[in-house]
Amino acid sequence: MTWYAASLLLFGCLAVAFATGMPAAFSFFAINIVGAYQYLGGDAGLSQLVRNGVASITNFSLTPIPFFILMGEVLFHTGVAMKAIDAIERLIRRVPGRLAVVAVVAGTVFSAISGSTIATTAMLGSLMLPDMLRRGYRPSMAMGPIMAIGGVDMLIPPSALTVLLGSLAGISISHLLVAGIVPGLLLAAIFVVYIIARAKTNPSLAPAFDDEGSYEAGWARWRPLVVYVVPLTLVFGVVIGAMSAGWATPTESAALGATATVAVAALYRSLKLSSLMKALLGTAAISGVILFIIVGATTFAQILAFSGATNGLVAAVRDASYGPAGVLVGMMLILLALGCFIDQVSMMLLTLPFFMPLVQHYGYDPIWFGVLYLIAMQLGLLTPPFGLLLFTMKSVAPKHVTMGEVYRAASPYVIFGLLMLVVVMLLPELATWLPKFLLGK
Repeated sequence: MTWYAASLLLFGCLAVAFATGMPAAFSFFAINIVGAYQYLGGDAGLSQLVRNGVASITNFSLTPIPFFILMGEVLFHTGVAMKAIDAIERLIRRVPGRLAVVAVVAGTVFSAISGSTIATTAMLGSLMLPDMLRRGYRPSMAMGPIMAIGGVDMLIPPSALTVLLGSLAGISISHLLVAGIVPGLLLAAIFVVYIIARAKTNPSLAPAFDDEGSYEAGWARWRPLVVYVVPLTLVFGVVIGAMSAGWATPTESAALGATATVAVAALYRSLKLSSLMKALLGTAAISGVILFIIVGATTFAQILAFSGATNGLVAAVRDASYGPAGVLVGMMLILLALGCFIDQVSMMLLTLPFFMPLVQHYGYDPIWFGVLYLIAMQLGLLTPPFGLLLFTMKSVAPKHVTMGEVYRAASPYVIFGLLMLVVVMLLPELATWLPKFLLGK
């Protein structure tokens, strides 16, 4: 069987499984059983399937994932997140579209201590969206910033998907975590500027200055920020500082961050046994889904290699003489298209076996490519029809909010994400400068 026939067979079967609504993990398992028997040597291939599954989930580099997810779960279930939002809201005054700006700033803070994009969006949506709509914000102005900053969570460490990308692609996890900070903060700043400009030019989108009279001045205004926000930013400092100083590996830094988050919640006397159990159960559920999908990844990549699909496609691209820039643009377009239909973990499993040999062949900086990959995946969270954050927002929004309104709310922020993707492609230093400065080559 030729390499392109093998590719059509494997991906065709996978597409059929996805179309039937079968979960991604079970889809990969079904294809792997058939592919392992066909391409890995019959019964010996099935034995290799089992060994690959065990090896994939006992990979030490994946250990930060549950720690990063736990940090966000603790914030949400202990109520510390709500206290931080209130502190940021007290600080930001006399700004058009004030609560939308608060959502972006608060989301940026939570991105630095939460490893789950969905958790950040669900938390901000459930806590802030009803109040914003009650005060007269248009649904587009209320929902758009919350979804957009939830996507930025993927770029700003700690990020579970960044750890997974680094592990699957063979990219330094510590460098990749740090590399997303500058693009993530730039996107957040662009969102704030856009919100203020839109609210000024179209006052019907949001109240000009809402509830300004209820805020204190002086120390009473700044005290909540010092008490509830600064300790959370110190957690981010613990994670990044431990890696930058060489005191801890990414796994050890993640463990320190999770410990620090639990300690902060306990310091506020918000950590109860019931809330801790909810956080642990949420962490186990999210981590379990990710790891269960990963079990199928190793064998699927191996089957692609043994069938000749990987080498055949890489050779075809290389011989087509598209050039390094053309190949890079093509890879990003593939990711953007896939992001409209499948989840981010499945995107990695499908594309990395083909993309990483091309990255090595054309000599792309793997850290730079990793950041581009993360931005493209972040856009996939916001693009219809199946962007995960779109459905997350719909699940926490009032029943009268339609899916069309959710799509329209996310559209401007998708454009900003595309612009950031182009800017990082043209200016690789935006992604590579900070990890080189903090961690060295």
